[in-house]
Amino acid sequence: MFNIKALIDEKSSTQDGMPLVMGVLNVTPDSFSDGGRFVTQNQFTQHVAEMVLAGVDIIDVGGESTRPGAIKIGLQQELDRVLPAIEWIAARYDTPLSIDTYKPQVMSEAVSGGAVLINDVNALQAEGAIECAINSGATVCLMHKLGEFATMQDTPEYQDVVKDVCDFLLARANLCQQAGMDKNKIILDPGFGFGKTLAHNSELFENLERFVLLGYPLLVGVSRKRMIGDILNAAAVEDRIVGSVAAAVLASLKGARIVRVHDVKETVEALRVTMHLM
Repeated sequence: MFNIKALIDEKSSTQDGMPLVMGVLNVTPDSFSDGGRFVTQNQFTQHVAEMVLAGVDIIDVGGESTRPGAIKIGLQQELDRVLPAIEWIAARYDTPLSIDTYKPQVMSEAVSGGAVLINDVNALQAEGAIECAINSGATVCLMHKLGEFATMQDTPEYQDVVKDVCDFLLARANLCQQAGMDKNKIILDPGFGFGKTLAHNSELFENLERFVLLGYPLLVGVSRKRMIGDILNAAAVEDRIVGSVAAAVLASLKGARIVRVHDVKETVEALRVTMHLM
């Protein structure tokens, strides 16, 4: 069974402290950054091959957009999008696969199809999600978000954003362990852009060490997000690549053990040079 800690330790020891690079594969028509680009078979297969060649460590497959204002889709529609992708990749590559979903049935069927990690933006809060994850044997990533997808960016407010997000993630991790989940199967993600202003995101990033101290591998996903665009005054997502790579490198220096990115080749190369020259 997939062991995230062993994979992190192996990568870190053999490649000068390199974090794992999780490559995003959106098989959706409305993703904020690459909507529709990888829906056709030729585009999909080429993108997967390019990520593997570039040195991706995990491929994160998502079938439902979770961008602000995104429209929810039905269970069967999501299954029809992600299962063929997961099964196709699993049959041809040894790269570990992650399923980006908050629906327990999608989690279960994706793991049966070859996924070894459940990346849940809802931190396993759906009814039956914790039990489903435990029964699947998969590693899980618990992410923080504030509110519902459609309205989470309207007026997000916190008493203390770092403490509030830390407390939430630690509570979810403890609840999972109380239900019988192995601590070594838990990853935490502060959820940049999910119910946060630029000021919130910046404060969270500045305090990533606080999340590292919680005692779980930390995943950081800021690739091409609005926070990068706001910092650079770049409305187009294709103009956020350099900024996204810079943020991934900085996150790794602050202790992130997994960086979730759209631009795998650029990120891997930047990380290799950084770790080699440190």
